[in-house]
Amino acid sequence: MRGTVVLEHRQVMEEELGRPLLPFENVHHKNGIKTDNRPENLELFVKVQPCGQRLEDLIAFVTEHYPDQVRAALAAKL
Repeated sequence: MRGTVVLEHRQVMEEELGRPLLPFENVHHKNGIKTDNRPENLELFVKVQPCGQRLEDLIAFVTEHYPDQVRAALAAKL
């Protein structure tokens, strides 16, 4: 039985987040060096299709999938 191959940068990001990556999430290497998988060199990108969402739909998407980040951003604005 063959297992699923998980690329190292994705595995590092999943460990940092404490959860599996969602299908629309991608991991970007900040310095462009694909072998540099240190957590501080990785950032999470969200690729949402289709391009050109309505504002209401985008807000609903972000609040559903990233509630902790939304709360933190709102708290920082107060």
